[in-house]
Amino acid sequence: MFIDSHCHIDFPDLAAREDEVLANMQAQQVSHALCVSVNIEQWPRVTGMAERHANVFASLGVHPDYEDVTEPDVAQLVDMSAHPRVVAIGETGLDYFRLTGDLEWQRKRFRTHIRAARECGKPLIIHTRSSAEDTLAIMREERAHEVGGVMHCFTETLEVAEAAIDMGFCISFSGIVTFKNAQQLRDVAKAIPLASMLIETDSPYLAPVPYRGKMNEPAFVPHVAAELAKVRGMTVEEVGRVTSDNFFRLFHDAARLAGREEVAA
Repeated sequence: MFIDSHCHIDFPDLAAREDEVLANMQAQQVSHALCVSVNIEQWPRVTGMAERHANVFASLGVHPDYEDVTEPDVAQLVDMSAHPRVVAIGETGLDYFRLTGDLEWQRKRFRTHIRAARECGKPLIIHTRSSAEDTLAIMREERAHEVGGVMHCFTETLEVAEAAIDMGFCISFSGIVTFKNAQQLRDVAKAIPLASMLIETDSPYLAPVPYRGKMNEPAFVPHVAAELAKVRGMTVEEVGRVTSDNFFRLFHDAARLAGREEVAA
């Protein structure tokens, strides 16, 4: 079985095919998916998806790309995280690629999410793009290591990966690792400990080869596992088992909901 550790199946194009998307997951042996929010207005859609499907979990956060949106505070994040299907805080982080200028508001929002995660005891889902130095600095300053989490859709260097792993974070690989020009990322995937590895789709974006350019969905995550298996000299089944166990060790509430407490222990 495989687990998609990061997807956006509540987004309109996928939500319109909700039953089909879930059926496709089952057909491709994708046992669970974590549906990740990007703004406050979206939270009811994300938790609703997780309420309707026992194999879908939810996270709550506000993405760093969203500038003019309702800003969460620590109390609001902690309060909402008490929802029984919420297993993580995020996605959160920094993105200096899409936005420029004074981005102090991004850094403030990131700190808010880390503080909320520490208060409610749930791991973080972190997005970083063209901002690795500041991302790692804030993680250290705000003691993100106390809860750990995942660097999602990882595209940074091995040095960044190792720094995050030292703080108790997993590294999650998306369909990007299957792209022809992603050799540096495959080198990272070969070098990091297996115990720190997760797989994801980030659907509806970043469909892996052979679906590149098409709408992505959780059923495609085995193609990410297949690429990692090739890089690591393992079978696809081994990658699926290891990354699934890693998922439940990290997201302990998901392990409880799925009856996999023995893995999380």
